[in-house]
Amino acid sequence: MNFAVLVFPGSNCDVDMYKAVVDTIEQPVEYVWHLETDLSKYDGILVPGGFSYGDYLRPGAVASLSPAMEQVKIAAESGKLVLGVCNGFQILTEAGLLPGALRRNQRLKFHCETINLIVENNQTPFTLEYEEGEKIRIPIAHGDGNYYCNEDTLNELEKNKQIVFRYEGKNPNGSVSEIAGIINQRGNVLGLMPHPERAVHKWLGSDDGKRMFSSILSYWRKQNGTA
Repeated sequence: MNFAVLVFPGSNCDVDMYKAVVDTIEQPVEYVWHLETDLSKYDGILVPGGFSYGDYLRPGAVASLSPAMEQVKIAAESGKLVLGVCNGFQILTEAGLLPGALRRNQRLKFHCETINLIVENNQTPFTLEYEEGEKIRIPIAHGDGNYYCNEDTLNELEKNKQIVFRYEGKNPNGSVSEIAGIINQRGNVLGLMPHPERAVHKWLGSDDGKRMFSSILSYWRKQNGTA
């Protein structure tokens, strides 16, 4: 399974994402600059965290207009898997690939800590190896992670089981309905604020993120008859 890790001016979690693929599932992975106009060779696209374009206008707003993101839209429409983490989640919402928006944290402070999440939906390509309702520990590091959508959109997310992760106990940013991660209706584009790529070894404090990458690979292999 060939992976692309997109790199924008200001990305700073691209190396973490690259290493997570190598360390957890040992699949081919390449850094792809944001000006790339052909992503057809990649089976999975990873949009990492950081501060793309310095978070000017809004986090992810400028990056969402890059040539590479036009290709991400084409890839998503074809059914390929797309994972956006932290700033990557912000970019996916700004690009219209996921509903809602990410606002400033409720207390206007940057939060960096390891938190508890609840796996709300384990029937996605990204969560097949988790249990529904399972509590996992994943790091966060963001100042604009306050997920917001209107009531109608929230009802749709609930009805379609598009809420994949919720904060358990402490809500670090004020996200509506404790939402930490959502998926599109088709089920092939996931965005979340916590960093699974920073939780792939126990010596990092948690390896609960490892199963997200192995879930992706398992799903892809089943879809392509190589499982």
